Amino acid sequence: MGEALLAGLLAGGLSPAEVRVGEKRPDRAAQLTERHGVSVLPNTEAVSGADAVLLVVKPQDMGDVLAEVGPALGAGTLVVSLAAGITTGFIEARVPDGLPVVRAMPNTPALVDEGMHAIAPGSHCDEEHLARVEEMLATTGKVARVPERQLDAVTAISGSGPAYLFYVVESMIDAGVTLGLPRATATDLVVQTLTGSAKLLAETGEHPTVLRERVTSPGGTTAAAVRQLEDHRVRAAFMTAMEAAATRSRELSGE
Repeated sequence: MGEALLAGLLAGGLSPAEVRVGEKRPDRAAQLTERHGVSVLPNTEAVSGADAVLLVVKPQDMGDVLAEVGPALGAGTLVVSLAAGITTGFIEARVPDGLPVVRAMPNTPALVDEGMHAIAPGSHCDEEHLARVEEMLATTGKVARVPERQLDAVTAISGSGPAYLFYVVESMIDAGVTLGLPRATATDLVVQTLTGSAKLLAETGEHPTVLRERVTSPGGTTAAAVRQLEDHRVRAAFMTAMEAAATRSRELSGE
């Protein structure tokens, strides 16, 4: 995710000379320099003097990273966190007083510039800070503003959402193979069906129920399949799964 955003920022007009990356693994640092031409430095050097810092770390590592880089952050530095569950309050308590903090939740389609990002302001943010973060993230997809209290739900829906869809894709491909299709053919059928359905939903603006019902003829093949999904409580399973993801996001806050 960090590299996807780095590539997006560079494609959006930043020069490599304007970007510094903190990375402790020498092999990974060498890759980033080779691919993007950016300077890769120890974390404290990377953030020193920066006007904006993006924290792209695992939630369980956030406390240690803030303890390391917090003292090196200058006055007015905009801090953007992409760590699931970590609240702006958690970060504000570990950086110099008054720094603007924005919490963001991206998703992996950002790797192909089709991400869905949600952002929420901390207690010291203003419109200018939010607009700047929107501009950064818009290089890799769409951006929505939400209250921070909704970000755990966002994590469950769009943050983790690609995994649910890939799970469905896996299941449909396996079903195709069971029904006698070559795996490559089943994969092409499922991937294009997913791509086309998403485009149809986005471009028509019609409710998904309406679009589903247009495919579902009374007594037909789709109706038989949907009945099995309902009998196996697939809808309820999706809702329970996303509730579990939101709960886990709250647990990761460390507060």
